[in-house]
Amino acid sequence: MGDVKCAFIVQKPQYKGETSRLAITHAIAYQTVEILLEDGDTVTPKLCFIGEGVLGLQKGQNAMDVYGITSTESHVKNCLLVDLNVLVCKEDLDKYGISEDSLPDADDMGADMKIQVVPFSEIQKVLDESQHVLFF
Repeated sequence: MGDVKCAFIVQKPQYKGETSRLAITHAIAYQTVEILLEDGDTVTPKLCFIGEGVLGLQKGQNAMDVYGITSTESHVKNCLLVDLNVLVCKEDLDKYGISEDSLPDADDMGADMKIQVVPFSEIQKVLDESQHVLFF
């Protein structure tokens, strides 16, 4: 089977729903799948934020204090901690006036991975190369 590439595309904001958190949880869960694979087979997920999906990616979310739920920020930090590739569409950040400096990182948790801000053409390549594409 080889390497199965999966793309998780977050295109909706997390407001009034759990769509983005479900995408993040599913993308992280790929590690559990690997124990069921044959030797040499792998699953490579990529988590991509496009369109209005980029709106929930800002540092300093206080979802636990305000709503009693975990924030998208904390979930994205967990992605970075387990070395999951997280791509964010540069054009959409620019469209909504979100600076790259306002995106979360997991340095405080010891993560080496960083969010990758890329042009949509890079996200299109991920879509084209993936055997499974899930939209959230």
